[in-house]
Amino acid sequence: MPGVFLLLPLVVFLPAALYAQTPALDTVVVTASRVAQTTDETLASVTVITREDIERWQAPSVPDILRRQPGLQVHSAGGRGKSTSVFMRGTNSDHVLVLIDGIKVGSATLGTTALQDLPVEAIERIEIVRGPRSSLYGSEALGGVIQIFTRKGGGALRPYVSLGGGSYRTVEGAAGLSGGGDQGWFNLGVNGVDTQGFDACRGEAATAFAGCFADEPDRDGYTQLSGSLRAGYHVSDALSLEAFSLVTRSENEFDGSFQNESADRQQIYGTVVRYAPLSLWQMTLSLGHSLDASKNFKDGVFSSRFETRRDTLSWQNDLEVGSATLLTLGADYLNDRISGSTEYAHTSRDNLGLFAQYLGYWERVDLQVALRHDDNQQFGHENTGSLALGYALTDTLRAIGSYGTAFKAPSFNALYFPGYGNPDLKPESSRTLEAGLRGPLAGGQWSVSLYESRIDDLIAHDAARSLPANIHEAVIRGAELDWQGTLEAWQVYAGVSLLDPQNRAQPHRGNLLPRRAEHSLNMDVERAYGPYLLGASVLAQGRRFDDVANSRRLDAFVTMDLRAEYRISPDLRLQLRLENLFDEDYETASFYNQPGRSAYLSLRYQPQ
Repeated sequence: MPGVFLLLPLVVFLPAALYAQTPALDTVVVTASRVAQTTDETLASVTVITREDIERWQAPSVPDILRRQPGLQVHSAGGRGKSTSVFMRGTNSDHVLVLIDGIKVGSATLGTTALQDLPVEAIERIEIVRGPRSSLYGSEALGGVIQIFTRKGGGALRPYVSLGGGSYRTVEGAAGLSGGGDQGWFNLGVNGVDTQGFDACRGEAATAFAGCFADEPDRDGYTQLSGSLRAGYHVSDALSLEAFSLVTRSENEFDGSFQNESADRQQIYGTVVRYAPLSLWQMTLSLGHSLDASKNFKDGVFSSRFETRRDTLSWQNDLEVGSATLLTLGADYLNDRISGSTEYAHTSRDNLGLFAQYLGYWERVDLQVALRHDDNQQFGHENTGSLALGYALTDTLRAIGSYGTAFKAPSFNALYFPGYGNPDLKPESSRTLEAGLRGPLAGGQWSVSLYESRIDDLIAHDAARSLPANIHEAVIRGAELDWQGTLEAWQVYAGVSLLDPQNRAQPHRGNLLPRRAEHSLNMDVERAYGPYLLGASVLAQGRRFDDVANSRRLDAFVTMDLRAEYRISPDLRLQLRLENLFDEDYETASFYNQPGRSAYLSLRYQPQ
């Protein structure tokens, strides 16, 4: 992909006159290094989505938020609440680690997280770190990490309420109460949505065994109800305590030959103790439990049940060594247990991870080094590491380079599913090299990143043995270029992603990995007119293929969404959004329909 690597000299030799002095970014992120840094300080490719962003965008779901972000491609099996896959920088959908308030979540059988079931009204912010992070988090952080933080509260007692509805007979609402005063904080919230949806999969008589393997022309609805609580207290300057929970229940209808309904649950509970024994020593102890459970039915008749229970324990120590060095030492323990109607040869596994990180800051140079050792009950030992270096070329222009290794442990389905699993599977592993530049430009901030990931032992179906096997290798090269700032009175974001996700295994050597578009564009513009706020977003993605043989092509598409807001009072807002304005007919997976032109109206009350 020569076009990707032509971007670097283009950026390096931009005329110095284009650069403008702007304040350093001060948004705090913790996921990139497990310690608090501003986005300007971190050496990773990071995006932070705030509560304010979510409300301004009128985002209805977590997948809708993620599809706006550079380097991410989101694929849905047919609309709101349907199974969703996130491909980060061309890696597989199970190569993304998902954390909620620091707790690892997801299904140990599938190896992915049901992001479509997480309520946006419970979210304070989302941090997205692109690139390998196994050296800090272990398995699954091969493509990157998505960490979701629930609403925290604090300050004066404040209620909030929202109510809305629209196309596909959709009704949704949320209510909550936050407060806590000066030393404490709490947020209690409930959220619900009900939509009758549309036909998720367009089965045809001649192709009834493709896509969803069924021809069921009907409405596929979705219902979700959730509650969240987060509370904490600063006992003293040295000690703080926090506890949180998130519980979501949903009912989903879809198309399928073996099952077409499901009742799902996600539960996350956690507690965190932060204590500073000395002024230079910060200790964090966290304990978490998550549940991912589903019951599946075919036309109302029970079909199957799957359940993952995940317990985590983490002990982290951050030590200031001198005025410009931070040393982090810690250990993570993970226990996965599965149960259900399917008999697995093994139903639990433990993992112990030990990690260390060095952060050094000098006048023009920043350094991050991390090492980790994982001891897993099923696949044995795995060592990973990363090295990142930042250098200030000028007072405003910064160059960053990094190298990292990562791995992904096989899921229980890949290892032990009856008649399908292969207990001899090895973990998938990767090596990633990245280079980038960032700085201020024309009243905003810009960045460019070039990367190459080489993935070994990719797990895929071996047709000769009818089993999953470590038979694939892949090389993924890509570039991300984005800018955000102000033009006249418009707030503008524009991002371009170029991707070359090549399969290097026979007999499909040289083919593109499935469901990865080679080109994508995200753009968002917004402007305030007194009490009014107007905005528009565009998503454009190039062609892709739905199979490893590259025989089923998915066409390129462009969608545009519009939004408007009227502030009736400082505390009350009326919001309107139009999705897929031009009624684009497109697919992100073969045979699965996507929403057409639709409109939604909502009323939001939240004291300032």
